[in-house]
Amino acid sequence: MEIFVRIWQYFMTNILTQPNFFIGFIVLIGYILLRKPWYESLAGFLKATVGYMILQVGSGGLVNNFRPILVGLKDRFNLNAMVIDPYFGQNAVDAGIEATFNQTFTNVMWLLLIAFVVNLLLVRLKKFTKMRAVFTTGNVQIQQAATAFWLILWAIPELTGTPMLVVMSILLGLYWAVGSNITVDICQELTEGAGFAIAHQQMFGVAIFAKLAEKTRTKTSKRLEDIELPGFLSIFQENMVSTSILMLFFFGIILLVLGKDYLVAAEFMKQADSFFFYILKTALNFAVYLAILQLGVRTFVGELTQSFQGISNTILPGAVPGIDVAATFGFGSPNAVTIGFMFGALGQFLAIGLLILLKSPTIVIAGFIPVFFDNAAIGVFANNRGGSKAAMIFPFTSGLLQVFGSALIATSVGLAQYGGYLGMFDWATVWPIFTYILHFLGYAGVAVVALILFAIPQLQYKADPEGYFLITEDYDKYAEMKAK
Repeated sequence: MEIFVRIWQYFMTNILTQPNFFIGFIVLIGYILLRKPWYESLAGFLKATVGYMILQVGSGGLVNNFRPILVGLKDRFNLNAMVIDPYFGQNAVDAGIEATFNQTFTNVMWLLLIAFVVNLLLVRLKKFTKMRAVFTTGNVQIQQAATAFWLILWAIPELTGTPMLVVMSILLGLYWAVGSNITVDICQELTEGAGFAIAHQQMFGVAIFAKLAEKTRTKTSKRLEDIELPGFLSIFQENMVSTSILMLFFFGIILLVLGKDYLVAAEFMKQADSFFFYILKTALNFAVYLAILQLGVRTFVGELTQSFQGISNTILPGAVPGIDVAATFGFGSPNAVTIGFMFGALGQFLAIGLLILLKSPTIVIAGFIPVFFDNAAIGVFANNRGGSKAAMIFPFTSGLLQVFGSALIATSVGLAQYGGYLGMFDWATVWPIFTYILHFLGYAGVAVVALILFAIPQLQYKADPEGYFLITEDYDKYAEMKAK
């Protein structure tokens, strides 16, 4: 048993929770199963790993670039508040889990392992479960396992020992499998058959808003990339230019409110630095890191798509990998990323202002990861399905729900007092609903939540039995069928 634990800990520390290496090894295994020469398999591993690392550089740069603004808003207005951010949420669970539930973070890691196995089994049995996607984003799995552990234990406090891990693993594994699965169709449509799904924190969010965007689309609706702007406005059709200008306006207003004195005192800039050029650099860095992120996507997605055929042909027939939501930013309209982020941020800031005015017991501080990655992705899918107006309305709506939902659930379950909550769309909407069902119905609630999750792919399959599996197995044939 001790040897098994050590192997698991090594795998978890060095591969499963390191998505760059996890994706790299998936590509390596896929190429080996396809009987590719060893040098092609090695090249695929390196290209996929480096590509994902490039994506991480872009993502990390975006987060760090926005940090002075979020920290500044908190300090400038003396807000003692909870931060909605996956890492703050994970730290909050780590800080309070022993004092609140007499549990250790080790159990969270066991939950992650067993839930991942549940996800694999559900996909392997896709003939019955109708689930097609494997959740492979390890860093996200840690954050979700930690938050799910707290929410479920708060809802059913009598859970202990092995039954506790079994119940939690079934629910979390189902969420991973079902959540990734509901993004398969919209990702295939957006990417024209790139062969991946989303495995992140807003899977239900992007699927719901993509569906709503499609329902609200009219004959006059135009996607952002289809709008012809006259005269000087035509410069906004170039993504790098439009992102720089819009972010200069967006960041400029907030940084002017914070003021140079605060930024110098907080050591974000030096007294001798030009305030104007600090604002300009902050805005342009956003465009730089977004371009780096998109380069990373282009580098590893192609390798993953080709190599996963080896896995889907042998181990998990018809399956696709669920990967970081940032991979979708390399498809569709690049401007939708910026528009989605901006309107999502406006929604969050408005909701935070309302919490302050209403004297909410929990005040929320926006974290960059929810405000960008959730709402930019929603903007991309909403634009693709419903046009430019949808790319503005639905991220704004998401921003409101992220703040209000996080404040409600974090206050209820006691996480707010530890300073953080995961805060991304599914965990501010879907998981609070699940938590209250479990809380009020107890063990019967476990059955209710499980049945709800099981029913979703069944309904998806029933809506399109002919194309449901074909869309992952042969996208070109699927597109031809739909065209007819």
